Amino acid sequence: MWNYFLQVIVGILACLWLNMVTISALDLSRATVITPIELTRLEKKAVTLLVEEVEKRSQIRWEVRTDVQDSSAPAIILGQSNQLKEIAGFKNEASTNHGAEGFRISVASNAPRSSVTVVGNDPRGVLYGVGYLLRQLHMAPGRISVADDLSISAAPRYPLRGHQLGYRPKTHSYDAWNLATWEQYYRDLIVFGANAVELVPPRTDDDADSPHFPLPPLQMMTGMSQLADDYGLDVWIWYPAMDKDYSDPKTVESAIKEWAEVFKRLPRIDAVFVPGGDPGHTAPKILMALLEKQTESLHRTHPKAQMWVSPQSFNREWLDEFLGILKEDHPDWLTGIVFGPQVRISLPELRAAVPKKYPIRHYPDITHTRQCQYPVPDWDTAFAITEGRECINPRPVDEAAIIHLLQPATVGFISYSEGCNDDVNKAVWSALSWDPESSIIDVLREFSRYFIGDNYTEDFAQGLLALERNWRGPLIANDGVNTTLRQFQDMERTAKPSAKTNWRFQQALFRAYYDAYTRDRLVYETALENRAMDDLRAAERLGSRKALQSAEAILNRALTEFAAPDLRARTFELGEALFQSIRMQLSVPRYQAIGVDRGASLDTIDYSLNNRRWLTEQFGDIRRLKTEAERLQAIDQVVNWTNPGPGGFYDDTGNIVRQPHVIRGLTFEKDPASLVSSKVGFEEGDVVDEPDEKPEAAMRISWLDHAESMIDQPLRMRYENLDQGAQYKIRVTYAGDAPKRSIRLVANNQYEIHPLIKKEFPYRPVEFDIPLGATREGTLELSWFREQGLGGNGRGCQVSEVWLIKK
Repeated sequence: MWNYFLQVIVGILACLWLNMVTISALDLSRATVITPIELTRLEKKAVTLLVEEVEKRSQIRWEVRTDVQDSSAPAIILGQSNQLKEIAGFKNEASTNHGAEGFRISVASNAPRSSVTVVGNDPRGVLYGVGYLLRQLHMAPGRISVADDLSISAAPRYPLRGHQLGYRPKTHSYDAWNLATWEQYYRDLIVFGANAVELVPPRTDDDADSPHFPLPPLQMMTGMSQLADDYGLDVWIWYPAMDKDYSDPKTVESAIKEWAEVFKRLPRIDAVFVPGGDPGHTAPKILMALLEKQTESLHRTHPKAQMWVSPQSFNREWLDEFLGILKEDHPDWLTGIVFGPQVRISLPELRAAVPKKYPIRHYPDITHTRQCQYPVPDWDTAFAITEGRECINPRPVDEAAIIHLLQPATVGFISYSEGCNDDVNKAVWSALSWDPESSIIDVLREFSRYFIGDNYTEDFAQGLLALERNWRGPLIANDGVNTTLRQFQDMERTAKPSAKTNWRFQQALFRAYYDAYTRDRLVYETALENRAMDDLRAAERLGSRKALQSAEAILNRALTEFAAPDLRARTFELGEALFQSIRMQLSVPRYQAIGVDRGASLDTIDYSLNNRRWLTEQFGDIRRLKTEAERLQAIDQVVNWTNPGPGGFYDDTGNIVRQPHVIRGLTFEKDPASLVSSKVGFEEGDVVDEPDEKPEAAMRISWLDHAESMIDQPLRMRYENLDQGAQYKIRVTYAGDAPKRSIRLVANNQYEIHPLIKKEFPYRPVEFDIPLGATREGTLELSWFREQGLGGNGRGCQVSEVWLIKK
């Protein structure tokens, strides 16, 4: 009985709340858009954007007028303040901001004629006022409304807010987009506050052609530049200097001619950004001389365009040389410096080292999950080896942490993106760079309401947060992954066709199904390995050959008795849907993605999540041994692989639940690039770029992950409560994605355990004695170093397994 009454009360309260929402909303279904007679080209574009995007979502097309008629229908008044004076009834309220691109929006619902007024400080202000209004509107077929207490006056905190949009084969979707798709995407970015795009030239470190190209690269680049100009977006070009020798005058002459042809074809260029490396490898003095000439060439067709450069991939010597040029020569042709991936000092350190006359732009990598500038913190290996480096990756909380920590040292950002997999991250960066005080959940609600639909505002926003939580902590213990799937399945069951065919909705569903399938498979395959190991432990009783046969049969069930085949099938269906809707290439054989490591996560969906492949290889070696005693001894070594013996310790350093002695350092929120902290990293497995860096032998799961430190920082481990009178040795496996890097080990900052040595390849454990003096106090601190002062990606100090063994 009490439950019945409680349900009635809850129902009444819900109805009252809905009525309050209805009462507090202004119905705009019959509204008219009123503008000044004279509008700039950009303001006209803003009006078109508003009317057309509203119609797409509501099936209502607002009339646009320049005169005010007597009408009871609401008015939506757009324009700059000085222009709106000509509109009868317009009340020019005092603005609380006068910043460039700023706007104010107010709703009058009790006046003789209700209205929404969008007043821009300048033409861009009108555009971004329209974008903000679109994010606040509640739209459904035949219905449009807005909260009648909406009132905001705003201007962007950071003047530069943009995204790199590379039309090239390396991306997993952009290379298939036509100009109509690009225009829609430009609009989507504008609505969340972006004011710049960065294009890439026809020649980069990429293939010259793609099977998906609808237009040749330069023709598309020209069209994208024109579209950006139509919408008032700044146009940047990411232009790598890739030729071999710019000290050769003929090379310089050829490069100037090549770049000039691109400059001449593009209707708008506001800035050119040249990375110091990746790709390219030119000493700063020679590079800067080239860029001075390229700036002169650029100004012949775009007199006001800027030149920016980054010290990306510079080694210590080159970075010192670069900073010396800035401090001593003060080149006037150079506008600013870009901080991006592979810069060997932090952004605050770079800001302190660069003369104040040069602003710094952030170039954050928002598209990758591992082997990147800001990797997913403590990512589970199962996700890393299946979903991969360039998967669908909504990371709103992580991205917000990076923005709040690092943006204050910059004038803004243009992100590094390789496709639409990072679409949520783009919205977060744009919105929070406009207003860093905005809450993440509010940004996600606006994202969900605008892109997915009014009915999904809360559920989809919470779902995006849940997808990020899926990646937190050890996957096998994270049953929230399956809860996330059920939440998305509930949305999927009730979704209208417009939502089911919406590529953003499809992306979230794809991730929810993929995550849950991976967890189910991890649980299943871990159980299979445990059962197989039990049989191996019984080898002395069963006999070696029978134990091997039984263990192998158990492991191979993963190949014939699949975990969650329905989840796998639905994931593939969504992969097909995403190719059809937005041309995402989630597979090489199915959709002609350029590579497995370029977002083709369907091709790695069944990668083994236990040691089956390594164990199968060991079984073959054991069977070839001649005697039963030898086979039993080899089986014992396999079974006790992680056993350090009495008084010893074992760390699987890349496994966050089996690395108790690794010194981690700062949290992601304080050191997202791990420049002074250790982090978890991953081997590329079967998808490494260089064949000579791919081990021929099968690898243990513990070799696919590792602990690592970046640049010249040491990777450290600490042991306490050791036997002060005992002799210890260390066994260590040096795996990782940089097998050619040498590594050095020091104990207690005093004892060199081994000098710089080449890593064993293919991977295998190696052993070294620990001096008695290193442990006489009962503690031991181990520090690993890669070669110091190097450039490149900063990786190489990587350790996968460590045994501290009491002799």
